[in-house]
Amino acid sequence: MQAILATLLFVAPDWVVSLTGERRPNAFLAEYIVWPAIQIVVVLFIVLTLVAYLVYLERKVSAFMQARLGPMRVGPWGLLQPLADGIKLLLKEDIIPIKADRAVFIIAPIVSVVAALVVLAVIPWGAAWATIANVNIGLLFILAVSSVGVLGLVLAGWGSNSKYSLLGALRSSAQMVSYEIGMGLSLIGALMFARTLSMSGIIDAQKADGVWYILFQPLGFLVYAISALGETNRAPFDLPEAESELVAGYHTEYSGFRWALFFMAEYSAMIVTSAVAVTVFLGGWQFPGLSLITNPTLFVFLSILVFAAKIFALIYVYMWFRWTWPRYRYDQLMELGWKWMIPAGLANIVLTGIWFVLAMPKSQGGLLGLMHEEKGRLIPTRYAGIIYFIVTGFVITVPIVWGLLATINRRSRDFNLHDQRQLQMQLRRERLEKMLQQGGEAQPAETGGQ
Repeated sequence: MQAILATLLFVAPDWVVSLTGERRPNAFLAEYIVWPAIQIVVVLFIVLTLVAYLVYLERKVSAFMQARLGPMRVGPWGLLQPLADGIKLLLKEDIIPIKADRAVFIIAPIVSVVAALVVLAVIPWGAAWATIANVNIGLLFILAVSSVGVLGLVLAGWGSNSKYSLLGALRSSAQMVSYEIGMGLSLIGALMFARTLSMSGIIDAQKADGVWYILFQPLGFLVYAISALGETNRAPFDLPEAESELVAGYHTEYSGFRWALFFMAEYSAMIVTSAVAVTVFLGGWQFPGLSLITNPTLFVFLSILVFAAKIFALIYVYMWFRWTWPRYRYDQLMELGWKWMIPAGLANIVLTGIWFVLAMPKSQGGLLGLMHEEKGRLIPTRYAGIIYFIVTGFVITVPIVWGLLATINRRSRDFNLHDQRQLQMQLRRERLEKMLQQGGEAQPAETGGQ
């Protein structure tokens, strides 16, 4: 059984080769087209099923935080609720507004969901065969294709011919463009250590360095986490939907299956951003003790479980934030992005570069010699080099950047919300006192006139 599984999962199995009528070892269609297509179908089925159950999970998490039970009526513990929701959405009437741009209205949700699903191909879900395509620009591919998703939201807002949808689309485009910059900058510090854009290569680099890059890059991880919330339009940055202001934002006019496509895109984006965070900062599918397993099939399956567990932990944080933090005002959201996230990402790159150059081998111009070259890449020495980068990341980089930005932004309106609220209350009190005073002066004058 183990040999069968290994044969089926590591290379294209014989029945796939027989379908193409090729002979080994040059079975091009079987190895590079048919077998990857089967892997893609399996990944899409699992991810889309997960997306459906993430909605169920979010309902349960929100119910738990509000002392409720959540979905309980469809199936045991409400486990069939996602299936019932899917059937309901498929059977609902597909409404297209009369004055909408029909072609744009139809294609917008497709653009969003395709941009969210295409990047699944380069994510390293586990060791060995668990990655569909290990391309050497995997991280760049994810950032580039994911940014196309905003076009779907803009098209939806424009094509709906609705003021609520258009305002939501404008908010979404500005927000996602702003936070994409911070997200991209936050990853560069980790890439300095990994020296590759391959997703699997980044995991291998963390394994070779003997440390997860969140310990070297705490500020980079913080900037990435906040930017990912803004990028996926999740609370407290859900301004593009903002039910209390824009009804439902860019998807106000959508119904039925087209509306469900936007939800699929949003939850798929949550999975992708969490997978990137796990890969770049949390060691990917690596876990202490996992390398002790000698059975290759069991090792791969456990690596997939480890990767999935890390993703679910981050998605739980997404949900936790949604039901804990109040929504930001739009000006606060943009100021946070442009005055805090982007400068913090730039400062993190500069400081990481300084610490990196200082730690380089003395033969290459470094001062401390806390790194050595191995397989064409500089890695920190154990344990002095690892401790050096952890200390510089937590003790020096974070306080310096926080102090610098706090000094620069000390007069910003979003820096101290408590003082801003007190100032607004004081101004309101002064206006009321002035109005009362004017009213008191006017009343004696009227009385005297009578």
